[in-house]
Amino acid sequence: MTDLREKAVTSEYVTDQVLAAMSTAPDPRTREILTQLVRYAHDFVRAVRLTPGELLGAAQYLRACGEICDEARHEFILLGDVLGITMAAETLAAEAPDGAFENSVLGPFYRADSPLEPAGADIARGADDGEPALVRGRVLDLDGQPIAGAELDVWGTNHGGLYENVDPAQPDFNLRGRFRTGEDGRFEFWTVKPVSYPIPDDGPVGELLRAAGRHNMRPGHLHVIVSADGYRTVVSELYTDDDPWLGDDAVFGVKPSLVVHYDRVEDPDALAARGRETPFWELERDLVLVPGDRTGVRFSTARETQPAG
Repeated sequence: MTDLREKAVTSEYVTDQVLAAMSTAPDPRTREILTQLVRYAHDFVRAVRLTPGELLGAAQYLRACGEICDEARHEFILLGDVLGITMAAETLAAEAPDGAFENSVLGPFYRADSPLEPAGADIARGADDGEPALVRGRVLDLDGQPIAGAELDVWGTNHGGLYENVDPAQPDFNLRGRFRTGEDGRFEFWTVKPVSYPIPDDGPVGELLRAAGRHNMRPGHLHVIVSADGYRTVVSELYTDDDPWLGDDAVFGVKPSLVVHYDRVEDPDALAARGRETPFWELERDLVLVPGDRTGVRFSTARETQPAG
């Protein structure tokens, strides 16, 4: 028998040793995830011939991601978004039949417990949030029947492309709200027409984008979480069809079924019917849910506090 001390160790040998160690994990799902993580990570190291210095650089990069995170910013979520990992995982976990409301990225700016508002309420609480937009439609099942009591949790940016939790100048929970459908499945609320905006690039994610020669722009969108008892919760976004970045989203969140059209309302009679004196945009879109479990979102950011002084 060959003495192990006389046999050079290969990277494949190391992989086998680690896989054997992971095989003792008592929880089957944990064991599966750890085993596949090791297998693919080690294959990646061999494929690119990763050097020890590059591995140390990666560790320092992840440390920098953690250091920039705070109550209002989660760099690791943003990292998953720009690498497309978020969309790959979300799409795999919630494949939808044709006609159903598809999912998209949650993003790092979601705040739980937005105010519950009555139908028709305006969530644009700032002095100059952007161009007014009326959003309405129905929540339906696959047979086209209305779903009463469904909840829509919506949020977006102002005309400057900022979410209120990272902009102390905006009112608390500005452009955020929750709405429930009536017996006919209908919902209606006022907000502002979405605009494209840059994701934060002043941290490690920005360094990655620049290294890859990529931009940091997202097309204009309205975030929507739709949930109802007996139906699968959908975390998604609705993208405006006239946005110049629609075909090149920095986080790969756009799906054809999520692209929507806003109509410009200028007719005096139509304005008067809505109690408006100036033009506004209107979006009508039905959202179709599939049977399944109603689940909550286990992440929430917080509002950034304004620096003292």
